[in-house]
Amino acid sequence: MCYPLALTIPQVCPPLNSSATTTTLPTTMSQTTTTTPPRTTTLTTTMSQTTTTTPPRTTTLTTTMSQTTTTTMTSTCQLTFTTPVSFGAGSSPISVAVGDFNGDKQLDLAVANQGGNVSVLLGYGNGSFMTQIMFPIGSTPFSVAVGDFNGDNQTDIVVANFGSSDVGVLLSYGNGSFRTPMMFSTGIAPVSVVVGDFNGDNKIDLAVANFASTNVGVLLGLGNGSFATQIGYPASANPSAIAVGDFNGDYRLDLVVTNRESNNVGVFLGYDNGSFAAQVTYPTGSFPYAVAVGDFNGDNQMDLVVANSQSFNIGVLLGYGNGSFAAQMTYWAGSDMYSIVLADFNGDKHLDIAIANYAGSNAGLFLGYGNGSFAVQMTYPTGPLPKSVAVADFNGDRRLDLAFADYGGSSASILLNTCH
Repeated sequence: MCYPLALTIPQVCPPLNSSATTTTLPTTMSQTTTTTPPRTTTLTTTMSQTTTTTPPRTTTLTTTMSQTTTTTMTSTCQLTFTTPVSFGAGSSPISVAVGDFNGDKQLDLAVANQGGNVSVLLGYGNGSFMTQIMFPIGSTPFSVAVGDFNGDNQTDIVVANFGSSDVGVLLSYGNGSFRTPMMFSTGIAPVSVVVGDFNGDNKIDLAVANFASTNVGVLLGLGNGSFATQIGYPASANPSAIAVGDFNGDYRLDLVVTNRESNNVGVFLGYDNGSFAAQVTYPTGSFPYAVAVGDFNGDNQMDLVVANSQSFNIGVLLGYGNGSFAAQMTYWAGSDMYSIVLADFNGDKHLDIAIANYAGSNAGLFLGYGNGSFAVQMTYPTGPLPKSVAVADFNGDRRLDLAFADYGGSSASILLNTCH
């Protein structure tokens, strides 16, 4: 059986309830955030990523990974980014998420390093960051997400550990430091983690993609920072990324995974009691590694975008609103895409797509037209070999910036949005 090389998931979340999505595989991952009516839950794959709103319940999801956060700028502009500025992380950084870890209202970074730890880089609010503080977390971390797991209004961290087949939870003290990690067993080789309230109890739960045991694991939160034993749901061969959204308009959170070796995505519709229906699959391109969720055509239905790493494209699957999806439309991107985030980068009120292009060491941007189609990819240099991407406003100018976990540089790099 083939095991992933690396996985990534980004996320930004408010201090109370968060989710993040960012997942990093040995070769892929993405994150997504979604908002839906009238109950309010904040989820993280995390984070300052993409947030999507749909009436009447409000839920913010953040994709590991692939997850979606939608933020709108004030006016349309010509999209440009600064050259990347790098900040030291640990060995082989593979996933990045965003949150405020010390309560100063400035956004910070959490980077999962395959060397066995998490780097926390506290932000100054001007686009730069303090020297990293490292926290041990488990064996071969692959994906990081954030959320408030014990109801103390502090942003905590969760990491999927590929090597030890568990998730590690770091509860925050609220000053940028964290307690000793608590470990909770998953399936074999988890490569992506997202957060959300899956059973409607206002406590944050976890969902993981277990690469080697070929299933999705759901760990219901107890509200005190600990989690119930995993419940597994069969997926197809080698799930590599996971994201959250409401795909059938019932105000319940559903799951979607990329099944890497099966060349499809699997959709699990949620019952709101923490359980899920059997997956329904939809074809993608070759080796889908990352997935994100958002409304690309303004019909208030959740759509999907997938990074097809060996087809050298991204695939957009428009949602029908009943849990099913149209055939993918593809856009050329390049090879080895491991992470996706969504946001409005140019202020036209349409969701755009950003990907981490590992082989090209760049960011790929696809500007959305608002009708489900996208412009040709524009690329911007990153640090070496980016595995994961997250989105947030790191310097307070109301423009959405990008953060990358640079696998080849033992660093996190920042691209500030200078749209004008």
